[in-house]
Amino acid sequence: MKRSIRSPFIASESGTAQHINRLRIVLGVLLLAALGLVARAVDLQLMDHTFLSSQGDARYMRVQTITAHRGTITDRYGEPLAVSTPVDSVWANPQELTQVADRLPELAKALGRSTESLARRVSSNTEREFLYLARHLQPEKGARIKALGIPGVYLLREYRRYYPAGEVAGHLLGFTSIDDNGQEGLELAYDHWLAGENGAKRIIQDRYGRVVENLERVREVRPGKDLVLSIDLRIQYLAYRELKRALIEHRARAGSLVMLDVQTGEVLAMVNQPAFNPNDREQLEARRYRNRAVTDMFEPGSSIKPFVLAAALASGRYQPESTVDTSTGPLKYGRYTVSDKHPLGVIDLTTVLAKSSNVAMAKVALDIPREQLWQVLDAFGFGQVSTSGFPGESAGLLSHYSNWRPVAISSMSHGYSLSVTPLQLARGYAVLGAGGIERPITFLRAGAGANGIAGGIVNTGSGSGNSAGTRVLDADAAASLVRMLEAVVAPEGTGTQAALSGYRVAGKTGTAWKAVAGGYSQELYVATFAGLAPASRPRLACVVMIDEPRGKHYYGGEVAAPAFAAVMAGALRLLAVAPDDLPVQEPEDSTGVVRTAVAQLEAQQ
Repeated sequence: MKRSIRSPFIASESGTAQHINRLRIVLGVLLLAALGLVARAVDLQLMDHTFLSSQGDARYMRVQTITAHRGTITDRYGEPLAVSTPVDSVWANPQELTQVADRLPELAKALGRSTESLARRVSSNTEREFLYLARHLQPEKGARIKALGIPGVYLLREYRRYYPAGEVAGHLLGFTSIDDNGQEGLELAYDHWLAGENGAKRIIQDRYGRVVENLERVREVRPGKDLVLSIDLRIQYLAYRELKRALIEHRARAGSLVMLDVQTGEVLAMVNQPAFNPNDREQLEARRYRNRAVTDMFEPGSSIKPFVLAAALASGRYQPESTVDTSTGPLKYGRYTVSDKHPLGVIDLTTVLAKSSNVAMAKVALDIPREQLWQVLDAFGFGQVSTSGFPGESAGLLSHYSNWRPVAISSMSHGYSLSVTPLQLARGYAVLGAGGIERPITFLRAGAGANGIAGGIVNTGSGSGNSAGTRVLDADAAASLVRMLEAVVAPEGTGTQAALSGYRVAGKTGTAWKAVAGGYSQELYVATFAGLAPASRPRLACVVMIDEPRGKHYYGGEVAAPAFAAVMAGALRLLAVAPDDLPVQEPEDSTGVVRTAVAQLEAQQ
């Protein structure tokens, strides 16, 4: 049997042919793939480049916010009270930042944070393209972070509110949020005026966040407008200092001071204690930043008596020289007793105020129609908010006369059964000083521009020397009450410590027990002094309220009157108000003797 023998040369030639065929197939496939890629590239680059453009734009084109500058708040003379300073905020695109996770420790150190907390914040927001890492850094620190060149980390220019006067004007101005929106005080009341409107622009940036080209403005930025207040920063500092001194001296719980321009209704100063600094966000607690002068109510005690006598004069039943017999002693209404500290006998209305007789006031209040009494108190603004527009202002408490009973009327006559705010009480005294004319209360400077525009906002104040307003009391009655109130500051009155050298002062002391659960505490007091100066032609009205003095003294004439005198004296001099109680030197007579006389009130009327 024969076996066929296969030549090795034949097998070798066959294998080589198969290898060459496979190589040709692979090369063909690669060639086809290359042709396909070239065709696709040509298509994308020349025919349909929308996709690549959109992807490139998505990575390097941004719409950048142009932050609007918030308007500046100044006092009446242009001194800055609230300004917005430029700061930088650091933000990141987590989708980009996670690509360079090895640089997180470097970034964390620059931000002053731990690497672990930063890594958690970034990794938990990977679905977002915008994430704040730090807000309101100083531009120098922001520049150092930007210089690191970490992909996905960017800077945003913002503004932070700064208050140069700090806690001196904190309660008045309020504060803004971290986004520069008004939250309290005048920042909130005029937020629509102060806040601008952010703009936007489309830019191209490189992989490090640096702007390569500004393409277009998407929306124009509208800066906020400036606001000119009626506040005199000089008087504001003075009021802050004296009120704080009074609280420390008498170990009081709190206090407020309000000063108004009688001629215009402008608020020249408004301070509270304890104070707060709006520059320190750790102090932003409601109990600290509320403006007690407009939000907190208190029973005014004897400081309300001039307005009860105003109703008596308006009724026609009483004249300034009318007398009241207090020799009958204490008045009793059930368990409630009205009494005086000392027996006074038959006294006129001037002595009623000077000696602060509760018995006389109760008799007068019960003798006039209750509707008449309510109408006068209402006309003076008690029981209603003022025109100031301050956020959170309280209306006080004045119930309708239909609910009054004799015991309520008698207690109301010397400052109980009704509540007021320091601003309301100051407005009432300003009306007396203005001859019975009520002028709208305003925090804006009067006459700052044409047609009464203050900082661009129409001021409802009358403007200096303008007699505009609403008459709420006869001019003669108002003048009589001012003369009566001068007796309070005279040597025989209860408010001698409010007297000023060179100026005549008209005012009233007030001391009231504080209401507690079940009645009134005979250990907790509210001490008040309210007054006008110069009395011959009142320019300023001021109210000082001291809450819970715990020192040796607690009467309004001992606690509040000295602070009133210090602030009023300084304000009159700062405003260059002419003295009205200086000795008058007459020319030498024929004997060469110089005669000196003091101008009397009657001679000046």
